[in-house]
Amino acid sequence: MPRVARVAWCAAVAVAVGCTPALQPATLVPAPVAPRDSIELALFLIGDAGSKAYDGEPVLLELSRQSDSLRPVKQFVVFLGDNVYPRGVPPAGHPNRDDAERKIAAQVLAIRKGAAQGILVPGNHDWDRQGRDGWNSIRRQDTLVRKFGGDDVRLLPKGGCPGPEVVDLAKHVRLIALDSEWWLHNDVKPFGPDAPCPTRTNEAVTDSLAGALRDKGTRHAIVVTHHPLRSGGQHGGAFNLSDHIFPLRNLESWLWIPLPLIGSLYPFARTMGISNQDISGGKYQLMRRELEKVFAGNPPLVLASGHDHDLQVIRGARPEVTNAGYQLVSGAGILGHASLVRKIEGSLFEREAAGFMRLDFTRDGRVRLSVTTVVPEGERAEGESAEVFSLWLTRPGGL
Repeated sequence: MPRVARVAWCAAVAVAVGCTPALQPATLVPAPVAPRDSIELALFLIGDAGSKAYDGEPVLLELSRQSDSLRPVKQFVVFLGDNVYPRGVPPAGHPNRDDAERKIAAQVLAIRKGAAQGILVPGNHDWDRQGRDGWNSIRRQDTLVRKFGGDDVRLLPKGGCPGPEVVDLAKHVRLIALDSEWWLHNDVKPFGPDAPCPTRTNEAVTDSLAGALRDKGTRHAIVVTHHPLRSGGQHGGAFNLSDHIFPLRNLESWLWIPLPLIGSLYPFARTMGISNQDISGGKYQLMRRELEKVFAGNPPLVLASGHDHDLQVIRGARPEVTNAGYQLVSGAGILGHASLVRKIEGSLFEREAAGFMRLDFTRDGRVRLSVTTVVPEGERAEGESAEVFSLWLTRPGGL
């Protein structure tokens, strides 16, 4: 294509794709694997598995395999929300109830197969896809997780409460769970003086979070929630040409109805903040500002989230942005559910692929991050996995 024509074409679709060049593969320098006997805790981070979770799903199977291979090292698994698609756990007798139970059971089983313990963090889909039955849906999920997980697996924060819930997992690790959908939810939720929660207002949540971070001692703080504060994925404003031509696929994947030009209004509106499920949304921005204020005084080592269906490692490049050492987005927890991702400031790794992340905490205070992807059928053997990125997040002594 002649240069003039190419420029004209770019101008015509600038809102859609910005003529952004293809991402170049990152230059990866693998971090040496820590000897197993030096690991105090292995923490797995996996999100958005609830659309197709089933016993034996390849990504869940690989997570269990890795966990089992680490015995007798202590392990803990965090599912980062959207545990049940499309609208959380419906009431007993509903046509989708059995499917919801199977999805919860599959995720709990993935944790327990490797003799690990774990938690499931609520996401927007778990809140009835941010609908009017959201609080009830979360409470039903809480009941199911306790039914299948016993003392080993819990929903945290529980009961639709915002948190923070604090779990000290080991000498060097403090896990802090937040329900970010509580901040964004437009319908009934436990808010105000009559709410059956320890924290009932935005200010109470941030005060409690500040205390949990301030009082962590020498532990590394790992904050887990569903919604990221930074992302190069779709909820951070990344859209491709298909999103502009077939916008209805964002509602239902089978709606291949072409709407050129008109369809571009959808991604444009999302970048302008029409949805509170996008970082540009008004409630999302409020939550982000309030959490950043807390993190400015006592930054966690890691803020781990799902929501975007990809794998991202983002360094806290500027102190005014997230105020966490690293933002990890691990929202591609099952095959066939990955979506577009682009580099943003601080990006160290980004991949449109299914997989999960793992943090190994050593007895001398170091933290090693690894990213595992699972290859879809047709590329290599289905379920084949590989560690595609690794990095020491801290030096000896935890500094």
